[in-house]
Amino acid sequence: MINVMQRVETKYLLNDSTYKKLLSRIDNYITKDNYYNYSILNIYFDTENYDLIERSLEKPIYKEKVRLRSYGVPTLDDKVFLEIKKKYKGVVGKRRVIFPLRDFYSYLSGNYEFSNNQIMKEIDYCFKLYKLKPVLFLAYDRYAYKGKRYSDFRLTFDFNIRSREYDLELNQGDYGKKLFKNKTYIMEVKSSGGLPLWFTKALAELEIYPSSFSKYGEVYKSIKGDVINV
Repeated sequence: MINVMQRVETKYLLNDSTYKKLLSRIDNYITKDNYYNYSILNIYFDTENYDLIERSLEKPIYKEKVRLRSYGVPTLDDKVFLEIKKKYKGVVGKRRVIFPLRDFYSYLSGNYEFSNNQIMKEIDYCFKLYKLKPVLFLAYDRYAYKGKRYSDFRLTFDFNIRSREYDLELNQGDYGKKLFKNKTYIMEVKSSGGLPLWFTKALAELEIYPSSFSKYGEVYKSIKGDVINV
């Protein structure tokens, strides 16, 4: 199975107090998503010298990431998402292939036939071009909302970011070092169009401003020794 998505994504960094105030202001306009509360697990792939994330931190016009994602800890028979995420001038495009985890391991060992799957060929090209390898497990919990009257408006709050540089397989379990000391939320607004007035008004009242935040980037910087004070 293949999947392609393209949309504008804007991120905001919220402390627990601001998070609660914002929800109280917009509660009448949003509703819980069908899948409201869940955990997202990722394995990020990079070069021997971490060239992809180093380039991303320089904030270029174009950047890309490759990751393997699951929702909860998967078994070898559970479906996982092998994704290439590209960002060009603020527009995010995500292309992914969905298959059982055991098939991904077969792909890494050179035994998986993906026939005429164009997206898989694109991802495979990146693996070979950059000589990608698993470098980081990164997981977080999520609350997901959608607009009651704006079907293309989606609001997510990610928290409890944890990571590890070992046991780099999704089926090894969900554990790792916490990124933040205090309760911190990464709010992400996803919309194919403009933001509704009630939402921009709430942001203005609470003085909430966009933040350039990459989970992989921030964890990578913390590993290198940059201090996380939140």
